[in-house]
Amino acid sequence: MDMDKYTILLVDDEEEVIQAMMKKIHWDKLGFSVIGHACNGVKAFEMVEEYQPDVIMTDIRMPYMDGMELSNRIKSEYPATKILLFTGFDEFEYAKEAVHLEVEEYILKPINSAELTEIFTKLKIKLDQEISEKRSVEILQKYYMESLPLLQADFYSALIEGRVHEDEICKYLSDYQLSFPGLFYSCLVIHTSSCQIPENMNSMLLATSVQKQAKERLADKWRAKCFSYLGNTILIAQLKSEYEISELTDECDRFCKYARRMIGAVVTIGIGQVCKDILELPESYGSAREAVSYRVIYGTSRAINMKEAVPKKEPAENIQESDTELAELFKMIRFGSEEDVQKAAARYLDRINYSKNSLQQYHIDIMELISALYRFAIKQNITADDFSEDIRVLYSRLLDMEQDAMQKWLTDRCLFYHRTMISERNSSTKSFVFKAKEYVHNHYADGELSLDRICEVLGVSNSYFSTVFKKETGSSFIHYLTDYRMDQASGLLTQTDEKSYMIAKKVGYTDPNYFSYVFKRQFGVSPSKYRTEHAESDK
Repeated sequence: MDMDKYTILLVDDEEEVIQAMMKKIHWDKLGFSVIGHACNGVKAFEMVEEYQPDVIMTDIRMPYMDGMELSNRIKSEYPATKILLFTGFDEFEYAKEAVHLEVEEYILKPINSAELTEIFTKLKIKLDQEISEKRSVEILQKYYMESLPLLQADFYSALIEGRVHEDEICKYLSDYQLSFPGLFYSCLVIHTSSCQIPENMNSMLLATSVQKQAKERLADKWRAKCFSYLGNTILIAQLKSEYEISELTDECDRFCKYARRMIGAVVTIGIGQVCKDILELPESYGSAREAVSYRVIYGTSRAINMKEAVPKKEPAENIQESDTELAELFKMIRFGSEEDVQKAAARYLDRINYSKNSLQQYHIDIMELISALYRFAIKQNITADDFSEDIRVLYSRLLDMEQDAMQKWLTDRCLFYHRTMISERNSSTKSFVFKAKEYVHNHYADGELSLDRICEVLGVSNSYFSTVFKKETGSSFIHYLTDYRMDQASGLLTQTDEKSYMIAKKVGYTDPNYFSYVFKRQFGVSPSKYRTEHAESDK
């Protein structure tokens, strides 16, 4: 099939009509390629599922599924497909009333080749324009500019989470049209209380109002990047010198009082440590977040500078870093390769190595690691043998381990989780397909059995089920169901004397004519002839 041409499927129960259209119309010159034809709506929809043509041209009056029902199903599941209906005179007004189908054209029989050529010439132009618009650089640029604020906010979030690497910075700044000209930076966490809000005010609206005011009163002067993150408003302020942090703190304190007086919001602003590089913002954000938590000691409606509040306290960013390292380790267990898991485990142990921390902190880290591994195993339904012993015994055993032994224990444990999850995913897929096949074997006689029904029984989406089923079996579910029904029918024809219409009902076909049509398509002969041929061969 020529990939430069639009594909079309012709549907009519009159073979001569199909042949006339294929011969009289110069499809290639019009820019179309006929991928096939069907003599009824059921067969047509099967072909639509398999080939997904650009255009469907269908008659209305057909057996098993008429053109209106076919059009409805196509528009529901393949809305981009163009539909042309050709009708008899007595069906024309009826068809025209179906405006909700968004049919491209209603063509009155008998079909005139000149008229049809004109229709497809116009349709080709329309399809070309649609593709051109989708690919248009100008339109893509417009979409990009509209989504730019969201992309920038995502970048800021990644920046304070420590997910941006040094070699990526220049590209992100260029792509997202950003600049950070400040010599120093500080992260501000603006927390609006959801417990103390004015009457008749929604907490979400109040927080949005605070964010708007913060942009107007703080962002411009401090050239701050403003965005929402985990329910708070975050500002990345840019400073000319480290000493400006005092002025920024005072201004934030005045803003908290202003917010309380003007809009009734109880606002606390945590001010993070000053840093020289935007890659150090995770530490600044960590200290700003901790500063906000000190409102229980210092009170609300004020700015809290962590450095001023607790000058002798060791930075809390190590805890956040630990959380980040653990989160990365569990992410690799779920989605990475075995090599990724090994590297993530090594990075975590490098960080908690007691040569870089106090012995007390190392003990705390080991306890946190045990707790996190246990919670992960429980959540993923993994049997964790190591946790069958007393936790205190495991804790003592790990503390006594040398660094190499500790690394082997953690790596082995993480790889076990990783392999278990892969195995469970694979067995889950096989079990899933097995259940579908088993359901077919037990319910093939049900005329209502369909793709929708099996998906409802299994509790999954059609798209996911179809992808998994075809990957595992090499066949679509409908083809598998049809093949199984036909196998059962052929057995009944050769092993019993039952009438064809009874056999049709037993294998799930309420319409004997359609059963005969499908059987002949499967075996090349009618049911009666199949029975005769096999009876003769048995003699």
